[in-house]
Amino acid sequence: MAHDLYENPLNTRYASAEMSRLFSDQRKFSTWRRLWVILAEAEHEMGLPVSREQIEEMKAQVDNIDFQVAAAYEKKLRHDVMAHVHTFGDLCPGAMPIIHLGATSCYVTDNTDLILMREALELIARRLAVVIDALGKFATTHRELPCLGFTHLQPAQPTTVGKRATLWIYDLALDLAEIEHRIESLRARSVKGTTGTQASFLALFHGDHAKVRQLEAMVAERMGFSGSYAVTGQTYTRKVDAQIVDTLSGVAQSAHKLASDLRLLASRKEMEEPFEANQIGSSAMAYKRNPMRSERVCALARFVMSLQSSPAATLATQWMERTLDDSANRRLVIPQAFLGIDAVLLLLTNISSGLVVYPKTIAANLNAELPFMASENLMMAAVERGGDRQELHEVIRAHSQAAALDVKQEGKPNTLLERLRGEPAFAGVDLAAAMNPRDFVGRAPEQVDEFVADIIEPIRARYRSALGQETEGLKV
Repeated sequence: MAHDLYENPLNTRYASAEMSRLFSDQRKFSTWRRLWVILAEAEHEMGLPVSREQIEEMKAQVDNIDFQVAAAYEKKLRHDVMAHVHTFGDLCPGAMPIIHLGATSCYVTDNTDLILMREALELIARRLAVVIDALGKFATTHRELPCLGFTHLQPAQPTTVGKRATLWIYDLALDLAEIEHRIESLRARSVKGTTGTQASFLALFHGDHAKVRQLEAMVAERMGFSGSYAVTGQTYTRKVDAQIVDTLSGVAQSAHKLASDLRLLASRKEMEEPFEANQIGSSAMAYKRNPMRSERVCALARFVMSLQSSPAATLATQWMERTLDDSANRRLVIPQAFLGIDAVLLLLTNISSGLVVYPKTIAANLNAELPFMASENLMMAAVERGGDRQELHEVIRAHSQAAALDVKQEGKPNTLLERLRGEPAFAGVDLAAAMNPRDFVGRAPEQVDEFVADIIEPIRARYRSALGQETEGLKV
């Protein structure tokens, strides 16, 4: 590592080596060469003047890239694709006359981007499935554990720890469905020509439209795509990039919400992310157990969400058949969006597989608020014993307001039950029995079971092989 030059921390600190390699120069330019081989093979099979010997010469040099030579050519030619045509041609001089035959630069640049984004989306899908699986196990384990619910970040009707986890999982499951849709929707640019008219290929085949269509289908299939985009300009529509980065931003949004909830729960001492034996929470405050992984998730997710506007603006400004102001922007945005989400999901894998729950603190926090939430049940119990509903409501209202003031102004425990015990209207009502937290969580445990069966199990079935593999560790 060159310590006197800026290094992107997505590569050096956060994302996986697997994702970094995917967007590396070696992978990019060797894919260009494979595309030139695919084109040459298809042209050979369709009777164009491309020999088997030329193709074999190209195949032998696909991964042998001299980046210094390529840089020298680019400095001279001011064109990255032609620089690599010449660099490739130097290694296979017999094939030089037919390298890039009939193609425009976007044959290699756009098709390569589509191939790499497809593979990156598949990696993200597998990582998402791993997180969903781990959180699903967590939800099942804690399906019945009552906890205080929150609306407006104010105490609300109780839920369970497991049910709350399903809210996080469902967002991620929707993201996974969107990613799978994007993978399924991807097509090749294939061979469309300089402005998308295929004029150069029509000339090569002496006006035979059927052969041009056959070549396009053959190249797309050998790239691993089910077909090619119906029409293009010089590039495939940048709408595709915008849709993909929107989808990655969606993952970031879900991850940010999840990690934010964990940070709030950590502040209440109800849940914590994994904390290692020798981990330091603060350089000054030795007692601290800061939720640093969750905070990092939020930081990286925020970065990915901020990238969403660039592909949209790029799409909007692609004048006519294309403008080149997309190039530099895409080189920055697309790899970094994937690297950022890769890093987020690695963190979430670590967090979700080691979440720590503190049931007694959860119970204490719930019990402090439960009397207020039990007031309707208490009122109904008193009505059953012959009480007047309206009078009982007023008694509870007055005592609830007074108890709330004690809590807020005096720092006292919730005294609502003690106050009601002294009221004749509630004589004979078993106040303690009305305080069972499990009576307030409704169908939360059953909802967890149904969610796991209906949503998580199909994901587990689709990604069974991925779930059996060991995931990469964190860069810290």
